[in-house]
Amino acid sequence: MPYGVFMVLFAVFPLFIVAYFAFTDVNGAFSVSQWGTVFGNSSNWKVIGTTFIISGLTTLFCLLIGYPIGYLLANSKYNKNKILVYMFLLPMWINFVIRTIGLKSLLNGLSSAIFGFDLTAQHPYIAIVIGMVYDYLPFAILPLYNQMLKLDKNQVEAAADLGANPAQVFIKSIIPQTIPGIISAITMTFMPTMSAYVIATAMSEGNKSIIGNLINNYFSVGDMTGNHVGSTLSLVMLIIVGISILFEKLVMRKQPEEKGGAY
Repeated sequence: MPYGVFMVLFAVFPLFIVAYFAFTDVNGAFSVSQWGTVFGNSSNWKVIGTTFIISGLTTLFCLLIGYPIGYLLANSKYNKNKILVYMFLLPMWINFVIRTIGLKSLLNGLSSAIFGFDLTAQHPYIAIVIGMVYDYLPFAILPLYNQMLKLDKNQVEAAADLGANPAQVFIKSIIPQTIPGIISAITMTFMPTMSAYVIATAMSEGNKSIIGNLINNYFSVGDMTGNHVGSTLSLVMLIIVGISILFEKLVMRKQPEEKGGAY
């Protein structure tokens, strides 16, 4: 019951308010004109496309970096006392705004010393992706690490004993066992980066925007005057997130039940 009350007050009710304003005008009458504003503006499409590219690249790099790290952290041969796990998770305890500002200063200092320009000013998209990867990498490592702990060592060793080379063992034995962790890592990085406008603003000197920036701008200006474009765009992003979650559920359903064994 307490959980149900909490969900109704802080999840269902706010979503209902967003949906209500997404389909009403300043007088409270039903209207879809704001939907035309969202999808009829070419600049909005550009921002949405940019957001997908940035989120996709961030997710890809987080997987490429986080997968081997998760494997090493879950392997008792390389991480006997779990200390390395805490070292990678410690940044999650620090406010991401502070981490982002610190990273921005570090990147600009290095790029100025080596190339003679500030990275965030000259190449904002690269800086945004670096900032996103830096902030969300722990969120990719954690589900991968948890899934790596469940690896069936006997299956991996059997594949090697039956003549599979290391690449075949990795592709045909290790990856299939870690697909749930991969899907969770994708979900935990792709969806949050779509709305992480603070990171995008800081790492681009305020010159580049993602969907989160648009929503913030519309809520700050448009929705105050009765133009509910901010609510409409929020609902669009929620639909995208919902589709991503459904995709995750469909993939997870197709996975075989986990079998014993810890790596």
